[in-house]
Amino acid sequence: MNAALKPVASPHVMNTYGRLPIALSHGRGVRVWDTAGKEYIDALGGIAVNTLGHGHPKLVPALQDQVAKLIHSSNYYHVPNQEVLAQMLVERSGLTNVFFCSSGLEANEAALKLARKYGHDKGIERPEIVVYEKAFHGRSIATLSATGNPKVQAGFGPLVEGFIRVPLNDIDALKKATQGNPNVVAVFFETIQGEGGINPMRAQYLKDVRALCDANDWLMMIDEVQCGMGRTGKWFAHQWAGIVPDVMPLAKGLGSGVPIGAVVAGPKAANIFAPGNHGTTFGGNPLAMRAGVETIRIMEEEGLLENAARVGAHLHDALAKGLAGKAGVKEIRGQGLMIGIELDKPCGVLTQRACDAGLLLSVTADSVIRLVPPLILTTAEADEVANILLPLIHAFLAE
Repeated sequence: MNAALKPVASPHVMNTYGRLPIALSHGRGVRVWDTAGKEYIDALGGIAVNTLGHGHPKLVPALQDQVAKLIHSSNYYHVPNQEVLAQMLVERSGLTNVFFCSSGLEANEAALKLARKYGHDKGIERPEIVVYEKAFHGRSIATLSATGNPKVQAGFGPLVEGFIRVPLNDIDALKKATQGNPNVVAVFFETIQGEGGINPMRAQYLKDVRALCDANDWLMMIDEVQCGMGRTGKWFAHQWAGIVPDVMPLAKGLGSGVPIGAVVAGPKAANIFAPGNHGTTFGGNPLAMRAGVETIRIMEEEGLLENAARVGAHLHDALAKGLAGKAGVKEIRGQGLMIGIELDKPCGVLTQRACDAGLLLSVTADSVIRLVPPLILTTAEADEVANILLPLIHAFLAE
């Protein structure tokens, strides 16, 4: 038997994922190939990570150059590209400074620490943070506690205290939940919830939350880990509402596949951390910083924000047209190249069926098909995605 055709398995790896039975070998653009030679169109992008697709001709030589020079040095020393990337993020966000780490979880954990210290600095002994139903902020004990999914929390109690949970897009519920509570220090949310099912915060709601945070001297902390870095057609999804947060965790697409996380802070939060308050071994390493700098540079050179908005709208329209009036389709939502198709029943089987048909995607919140392809996707490739996916949805709903 050909070795490449043997069933793919990882018996010595901890069984923490419900994996599909393939292993990817290499990629080019928005296409990837598995170890058996089968080709796929990648509409998952490593879960909103591979901003520039695979094997980008400008990114690869830059990373090869950096690997040959210096991969890691530690934060005992200045890392010049930390300042370069921090300045790029500050200029594009309207904020003031950046802490670098290695993942979205770490960025969100740092944001929670910032909020707590902000409260302690104001004399609040037990600071409380407002979080949201259906939110997902990570799997550490603190970020898990901030997450609004009982399924992923099960078995890991006791959770961390100090969180007040509210529903999405309901300013009255937020006011009621916090009324007369002197311990509230921050409101923490995703502009568009990713794992929760591609649930957007409405623009007016974002403006109302900003006003409420200003009135109460709370930190507005926006998790842009999945919806940021150009995915919606602006650098950060909250920018569609014309607001500026105080704290903004980033990760995923910032390094086009190289692990990276960042917390971008505005004037209210910029000086909360002092030396010794927070740190990281791998965060801000020269390789990750080069990846971030080159990702932003290439995104601008190639007009990928405009591309995400245009191609995302095209894909959304193709899906809407192909599913118009279809019983069982609840809603198609999202923005740019972050699209969710909610069906009226659990549809996890579509992940494998799409894979069999040569399309990589995911199902999140049980019944939402999630599409977060690389931002280099063309309209022709978007049509390919729709042409593979639509018949699968129709067949599934007919069962």
